[in-house]
Amino acid sequence: MAWNGEEYQARFDRIAAEGGDVHGEAALVRSLGPSSVLDAGCGTGRVAIELARHGIDVVGADLDPSMLDTARQLAPDISWQLSDLADLDLGRSFDVVVMAGNVPLFTPPGTEPALVAGVAAHVRPGGRLVAGFSLDRGYTLDAYDAHCAAAGLTLERRYAAWSREPYDGGAYAVSVHRRP
Repeated sequence: MAWNGEEYQARFDRIAAEGGDVHGEAALVRSLGPSSVLDAGCGTGRVAIELARHGIDVVGADLDPSMLDTARQLAPDISWQLSDLADLDLGRSFDVVVMAGNVPLFTPPGTEPALVAGVAAHVRPGGRLVAGFSLDRGYTLDAYDAHCAAAGLTLERRYAAWSREPYDGGAYAVSVHRRP
């Protein structure tokens, strides 16, 4: 799927201009106290840019060149990596790896284990993988938890939204998995 980074970013700019909170993902990640974050599936960099604004060392990675072009225009000082997340190899680990914006749902069916393994490989010992996605599109929490476990991560907590309401079995979940 090809995206138009400028159109995608314009949507979030409109939401922010109308007073909407577009930084819930970054707020949750910041609450974990990281000094380094990989924004996996970063899109136009909305989350990464907000984290960097708070002094966090951040790297963004995405497969779509248009999204990364927009991210580079908005924040040229951040490291933006063009890569399939399943094949990502940055040669370093992070306190937190975040997959915001339904990232697992944009991978071809059947590739979710490789996606999770690819991003989990960048979680340092004691670090976390945080992902939020809709549960009504065929990728279940049981499957996601199993993929995280296969990558050496254990479930730490789960929320119903990025604003950290307790998970209630609804159609969206934000999961925090930790590497022991």
